[in-house]
Amino acid sequence: MIYIKTAEEIEKMRAACDLVSRTLGEVARWVAPGITTRKLDTIAREFILDNGGKPACLGYHGFPGTLCIEVNETVVHGFPSGYELREGDVIGTDCVVELDGFNGDSCYTFPVGDVDEKVARLLKTTKESLYVGIEAAKAGKRIGDISNAIQTYCERAGYSVVREMCGHGIGASMHEDPEVPNFGRRGIGPVLKSGMCIAIEPMINMGSKNVVIEDNGWECRTRDRKPSAHYEHTIVIRPEGPEILTTFSYIEAALGERPLREEQTTD
Repeated sequence: MIYIKTAEEIEKMRAACDLVSRTLGEVARWVAPGITTRKLDTIAREFILDNGGKPACLGYHGFPGTLCIEVNETVVHGFPSGYELREGDVIGTDCVVELDGFNGDSCYTFPVGDVDEKVARLLKTTKESLYVGIEAAKAGKRIGDISNAIQTYCERAGYSVVREMCGHGIGASMHEDPEVPNFGRRGIGPVLKSGMCIAIEPMINMGSKNVVIEDNGWECRTRDRKPSAHYEHTIVIRPEGPEILTTFSYIEAALGERPLREEQTTD
């Protein structure tokens, strides 16, 4: 069942999305060679708790972290550990915050120091594809229009799209209907309606689209061990266009980067 959010519920979503965005902004200040992924997880957890939220991933079906850690070839759902980040790594940090009964979900893939130019292009293209997908998320269109926009953009750039993992509806539950794949045909899937809240999250590989689930039952990595990138925003469908509820502005401020594009309601 797809839940259409009320105006009051959307405002609660907005607050949760602001907190998850600020959490990743705090994490961004610490991403550097030598820090462990467990330390980044602790920073995120303490920041969320200090600001009145709940780390929604922690304990979810037994998941052991606040952040889903995605180093290099890890696509999604990696565990925090004693691994120390190295110059040239990339690390995705996927985070969900529950606040006042509603959830906000966001992910950002960080370069650690100077990364290979080919890897930097993968990150840039994946981040761009997120906004391409968001622009396709218009009331009256269908989920497949989002999926096809992301797939087309990334495959034209020479990258592959993970099939096994996808975006999702979000609200009082972390995962709601509908699923939002990053590949597919235009004009198929559920109709996008005003008040729907969805998390759009391209997961894009440098090499093959094929993935492997590790023995812990959680960590998903590329089969060929080539790098993967992952970016995510939570949005709400509006009559005038999609509105992005999360923001990368806190991350960009911490990193001293210029925004890729304005995060606001699109036409």
